[in-house]
Amino acid sequence: MNGQTNQNKMIRKKEKQLGPMIIDLTGPDGNAFALLGLANRLSKKFGIENPVDEMQKGDYEHLIKVFDNAFGDFVILER
Repeated sequence: MNGQTNQNKMIRKKEKQLGPMIIDLTGPDGNAFALLGLANRLSKKFGIENPVDEMQKGDYEHLIKVFDNAFGDFVILER
């Protein structure tokens, strides 16, 4: 390295995200199983009623509608 300090320009420190969580429904986090798991975790974290049973009573559109109704104050869903 010829005595030079190695400064990595591609890796940064993880910063705490302020504001709502953003979920890209077209990516892996938008998968129905991922959203069901997140709903479980968030309902425990915020001490609210778990909507997973209701989320599973319909198709994918129903699932994201119920998720949004339950967690819309904390999570933004993007298509």
